[in-house]
Amino acid sequence: MKQTYLINNHHPRLLLFFAGWAADETPFKHYRPQGMDYMICYDYRTLDFDASLLEGYAEVYVVGWSMGVWAASHVLPALGLNPAGCTALNGTPFPIDERQGIPPAIYQGTLEGLTDVSLHKFLRRMCADSTAFRDFLSRTPRRPLEEIRSELARIAQLDATLPAPALRWTEAVVGHSDRIIPPANQLNAWHGLDTPVTETDHAHYDESLFKHYLQDRWTNN
Repeated sequence: MKQTYLINNHHPRLLLFFAGWAADETPFKHYRPQGMDYMICYDYRTLDFDASLLEGYAEVYVVGWSMGVWAASHVLPALGLNPAGCTALNGTPFPIDERQGIPPAIYQGTLEGLTDVSLHKFLRRMCADSTAFRDFLSRTPRRPLEEIRSELARIAQLDATLPAPALRWTEAVVGHSDRIIPPANQLNAWHGLDTPVTETDHAHYDESLFKHYLQDRWTNN
């Protein structure tokens, strides 16, 4: 796993963001949560995590998006970390699941058919419309196709072998325009975990969603 500081000014609070599959810092580095350090985690070919980077913080707030919800659900309990808050955006702790995540046949089809062309189509489906997609293309992640194919395969391997995720999420946000992880499946997962849910009209990737949860909500916090 990569851990990259986007703000490292020795604030007492840390915003720890677990991004989704195929991500890097590029789409998220312009957000500036006030009065906080800000770290992004991505590349889940391994879930190894350097916990020493969290030392010294009085409070750690966690935001997970998409496959990052799964990663955080496994990584953080192993560290013994007790976050001040955990927010899940358009993801679940069960990423490959017929009723609580991406249906296995769709996941496997995405992996087996992954090409530059199919990735482009996947990214388009993440966005609400053509305007949002054009904006996203100006800051798409910069990772090689073979690397993200390996990541997708590795997530499936790890998910099949890891124990049940133990992280208690404070809240979950489910976008009804999500075309990557079926919203009904997300609701199944969170209702089964008794996690408070906010339902919105957001797409899977939505600039306004990240602007709020990675920046604006911390302005007066």
